[in-house]
Amino acid sequence: MTASKSIERAVEVLRRAEAILIATGAGMGVDSGLPDFRGKEGFWKAYPPLARLGKSFVEMANPEWFDRDPKLAWAFYGHRLHLYRKTRPHAGFAQLLAIADRKPGGCFVFTSNVDGHFQAAGFGEDRIEECHGSIHFLQCIRPCCEDIWPVGDTAIEIDEESFQALDPLPSCRHCEGIARPNVLMFGDWAWNSRRTDEQGLRLQRWLRRIASGGLRLAIVEIGAGKAVATVRCQSERLAGVMGATLIRINPRDFDVPNERHVSLPMGGAEAIDAISRLMPVGQEQRREG
Repeated sequence: MTASKSIERAVEVLRRAEAILIATGAGMGVDSGLPDFRGKEGFWKAYPPLARLGKSFVEMANPEWFDRDPKLAWAFYGHRLHLYRKTRPHAGFAQLLAIADRKPGGCFVFTSNVDGHFQAAGFGEDRIEECHGSIHFLQCIRPCCEDIWPVGDTAIEIDEESFQALDPLPSCRHCEGIARPNVLMFGDWAWNSRRTDEQGLRLQRWLRRIASGGLRLAIVEIGAGKAVATVRCQSERLAGVMGATLIRINPRDFDVPNERHVSLPMGGAEAIDAISRLMPVGQEQRREG
């Protein structure tokens, strides 16, 4: 099927849909200008000091650094925090929201991204599940309790030459030990999942309402690769459970389970824009009856 035919099919699926689940991986943020951490070279291009240390993304995204070298850990996560704050979500976020807002069942977001860009783009906090947590929230490294709190306007000063965060480091507001981002890292047994678990319960309640109301669901998956396949697995599982059509947007890993679903081998912003241009206001399918 040609790209134009695939886009037309995606438009028809979305036009007929009465609710939309948006599922995204790291590829969604690349079009906003965020670094592509795919492979060591991409990561080291974004973090030259870590190239000198020979540390990969998987090695750095490990809670052990908050015990072994907390200033290095906070240099890494502090830099990411500031990067995500200053980066504006690309136009595709607003275009997706405009499409979803006109659906009787609305939308829900399931994302592995920790950047908070869906909230920044206007999506409701109560309609987002961040399955790997959010860099905009903190927890104790131990943890001493179940509390999770917003990072607020906390600024992490970093010595770029040594790639070390400067004192004072963020601290736990209960035990005054070191705090860490409420983000799921590799080999992370100390991650406090309470906030994400609550988001997941809201997603399940929304899906039950969609199912009980007989609403037609479409799943738009963007930039979710196979290396960490959390989002892809969730999309495919829910497509099966809910009888939904999956629209998979990915320039590399674009294969779909079967011909019922739609494959768009494109970047997220490009594909969303192409779909949006063919979906002027008023052409979406409303619930019959």
